[in-house]
Amino acid sequence: MQKFLWWQKDIIYQIYPLSFMDSNNDGCGDLRGIINRLHYLEWLNIDAIWLSPIFESPMVDLGYDITNHKQINPIFGTMQDFEELLAACHALDIKVILDYVPNHTSDQHSWFLESRSSRSNPKRDWYLWKDAAENGGPPNNWLSAFGGSAWEWDEKTEQYYYHAFYPQQPDLNWRNPMVQDAMFDIMRFWFDKGVDGFRIDVLWHLIKDERFRDNPINPEYEEGKSEYHCFIPVYSADQPEVHDIVVKMRKIADEYNDRVLIGEIYLPIQQLVNYYGLEQRPGIHLPFNFQFILCPWNAFEIYTAINDYEATLPDFAWPNWVLGNHDQSRVINRLGISQAKIAAMLLFMLRGTPVVYYGDELGMSDTPIPRIPDPESKQFPNLGSDRSPERSPMQWAPFDNAGFSCAKSWLPINENYLSFNVETEAQHDNSMLMFYYRLMELRKEEAALQIGRYIPACQHGNALSFLRHWEDRLFLIAVNLGESDETLTIPDQLPVSGKIVFGTHPDSFGRKVSQQINLKPNEGIVGRLIYERGFYE
Repeated sequence: MQKFLWWQKDIIYQIYPLSFMDSNNDGCGDLRGIINRLHYLEWLNIDAIWLSPIFESPMVDLGYDITNHKQINPIFGTMQDFEELLAACHALDIKVILDYVPNHTSDQHSWFLESRSSRSNPKRDWYLWKDAAENGGPPNNWLSAFGGSAWEWDEKTEQYYYHAFYPQQPDLNWRNPMVQDAMFDIMRFWFDKGVDGFRIDVLWHLIKDERFRDNPINPEYEEGKSEYHCFIPVYSADQPEVHDIVVKMRKIADEYNDRVLIGEIYLPIQQLVNYYGLEQRPGIHLPFNFQFILCPWNAFEIYTAINDYEATLPDFAWPNWVLGNHDQSRVINRLGISQAKIAAMLLFMLRGTPVVYYGDELGMSDTPIPRIPDPESKQFPNLGSDRSPERSPMQWAPFDNAGFSCAKSWLPINENYLSFNVETEAQHDNSMLMFYYRLMELRKEEAALQIGRYIPACQHGNALSFLRHWEDRLFLIAVNLGESDETLTIPDQLPVSGKIVFGTHPDSFGRKVSQQINLKPNEGIVGRLIYERGFYE
């Protein structure tokens, strides 16, 4: 019988540490704050937490610019705090996944300070340095994802260095074996401490074209979109050699017992699945699947995306689904509260590992952030950037600062915290929190909804349906992604008969399920079906 591992069955919950819980009243979330809220995660049926970066950093990119990968940023606490968090999580059978940032460091990292000191420094080749072009400008047309050229001129050594993101985040040269050894040593350091896995930042960026050729012009570029999309990053990302690095990372993870690697990869599905590697030469366990964030939200597009994904996955690969993260507008803002419930049903009922962004279970929404930094917040130079609204503090209670802190929080609290908070929503059956709670509880109780097969049923209008099957347990999930009534007719070769055991609408429960499914606007249902042997294999 096939053995399913924890990261296939479990629900992963992303915590943005600065915004989760403040324990020392400095306005910033910290590790002890997370420890103090573990009882909430246990109640919510969370099996694993992923922590955004907690390492030493000048915080130009809020932790994704690291100066020491083996030390905890004092903003978050100490190494002892982390070790206590790890032990407390494991005592509750909650796994801990750290953010691993291998593509770049801070420009204040000792490696880069050495590299920048002279052209002859032994660490010069640890980063990407190039002479100016003949016209004195950047070596090629590569752009930074955060705007402008990806090349920064260094007056002292009279060369450019490459940065895919902020100038304060120089890219490492992963073609250098010494860089690989140093970064792999960091993975082992945290695995030795007992962490259960890594989410690997911008994994597809690690290797660049050896000849540094210009990226081609994007013929589909639309005016008004980010300048970055003027060119297709054919040579600055997703190079064939990156898969050799991925295989090495997997071998390190496999040296330890039951660890997981999750990759941040914004690529089309056909390219994304390459990061799983081959069965005899495996890559990472879970290349993040961002289709629910990026696809147009209608039944045809979503149903097609689900089925294409399932069809494209290698036989040995395991799927995953994501609704939001620290770089994307919250699901409530993208879809509205009714469709956010539908999205949650898809997240937890589809085959694959679900990843929840903190606060989405409350219906938290983007918080308007002033673009001019508060003078008291100079430690965060990019406060108010386009990615700040989805990072506002967790809303715990209907009193000052939403129970996040007794001090002024590093980002403003959303004004809707009086209604959308843990304490209030836990007392109301029709709240988003209780909807998530019951949905996650159902998933946890039923193996078919954790590890069962996915069987597409049908799609019509703005509704879609599918089955989940494991042994003699069978479920039908049907959702309406629109504002009008929809009717689905399940094909006769998939006989369905049973009752609704979960739904978005209170009057759904207990209704009979048959070949014809009538759905109200924004309605989703889960039906427990009578299993008829031979029809679903």
